[in-house]
Amino acid sequence: MMDVRKIKKLIDLLEDSHIAEIEIKEGEDSVRISRTGSALPPMPAAMYQPSPVFPGPAIAPPAAPAAQDAAEDGGERLPKGHAVTSPMVGTFYRASSPTAKPFVEVGQEVRTGDTLCIIEAMKMLNQIQADKSGTVKAVLVENEQPVEYGQPLMIID
Repeated sequence: MMDVRKIKKLIDLLEDSHIAEIEIKEGEDSVRISRTGSALPPMPAAMYQPSPVFPGPAIAPPAAPAAQDAAEDGGERLPKGHAVTSPMVGTFYRASSPTAKPFVEVGQEVRTGDTLCIIEAMKMLNQIQADKSGTVKAVLVENEQPVEYGQPLMIID
């Protein structure tokens, strides 16, 4: 994993220069820092307020294989197609702001690289992009809900 101090230095370097974007790779790790996102205008982190967490039993959504096992036991089955999974733990957002249109709707055609949603993790807004072209068959997570690493977010067919 890349050192947080190095990432902070890269951010400072970007802020102090006229560079719009920088990408660094160390082995399998890579980090890309951009002054402005390709699909989103810069926005203050305060636009999103995480939903309050209420005490209660922790219920983690099942990963795709467990969901298919549950289907054999009479549980709910994921729609067929390619599952776009969460690359991190965070809060799922369908749009760039509370009043904006969602990035994608069920039935919409998407291409590889299109922004599907945002996951907020540690006050950072991370765009999740389509890793496959196709039609959005299902959105599996409600807006402003917490997501786990590897959790299916959407199905693209």
